[in-house]
Amino acid sequence: MYTQCPECLSVFLLSAQALAQGRGDLVCGHCGASFDGLATLTDKLPAEPFGQLPVHAEPEAPVTVDLVIYRPKPEPATPPVLEIEPAPTDAAPRTDDFSQLVFAPRFASGRRQPRSHQHRHLRQPSPHRGPWTAACAVLLLLLAGQAAWAGRDALIAQPVIGGWLRTGCAALHCVLPLVAAPARLRVVDSNVQSHPGVAHALLISARIRNDAAFAQPYPVVTVTLSDADGKRLAMRRLRPREYLDDPDTLRQGLGPGRSSVLMLEVADPGDRAVEFELGFE
Repeated sequence: MYTQCPECLSVFLLSAQALAQGRGDLVCGHCGASFDGLATLTDKLPAEPFGQLPVHAEPEAPVTVDLVIYRPKPEPATPPVLEIEPAPTDAAPRTDDFSQLVFAPRFASGRRQPRSHQHRHLRQPSPHRGPWTAACAVLLLLLAGQAAWAGRDALIAQPVIGGWLRTGCAALHCVLPLVAAPARLRVVDSNVQSHPGVAHALLISARIRNDAAFAQPYPVVTVTLSDADGKRLAMRRLRPREYLDDPDTLRQGLGPGRSSVLMLEVADPGDRAVEFELGFE
């Protein structure tokens, strides 16, 4: 025997024992609906298409049937038809009207956006920055001092920086180191004669002047004797301690704009020596 669910139209194979147990009241094993199995009971499979059957009241103790032998195929859903509007044939170009739009700049609100908290620690000064800054400043000063000390001769020889250094040292009662500038020494006058106390020797006297703006040490004096043709006959280099025996004078050097008389003793090369020349190193 066969029976059919009025809800989902599923056809079930029904035994007499199941029909008697539920007294005709059944429960669909497919959709769970309760129905009267006697109303649709038949010996043959119902013909298609299946129609909607009336729904019966829910029985007190229905019996669930689950032996499905046939179930109709669901009808395929028909997709909706989309209507496509034809494109406008107007040749005039389409213009968009933006006259009603209102643009509000970000600064018009008058409120600043709060910055992210994850970058706030970058703006906070480190408690250890002060000592590190002071240490770096001291190291930079030491480096600048070493560079200035290495190039002290050039700094003292400069007119502007040398003037500042001399003024500062005068206020601090310090002494600048002597800077050699032999090119700024001038021979004011000189004289050569036979040595009065030594035979076969010459005594040369010369007054030199320091034209530099700073004090410089006494130079190494070069004496060159030549004949009438300019040929060099003899030459001697005299260090400061060879023509000056005063340690204080050597230590102080030749001041700016000051003059000093040098007495030089050299061997007499004979009557051929008629010219002499003084140089400074």
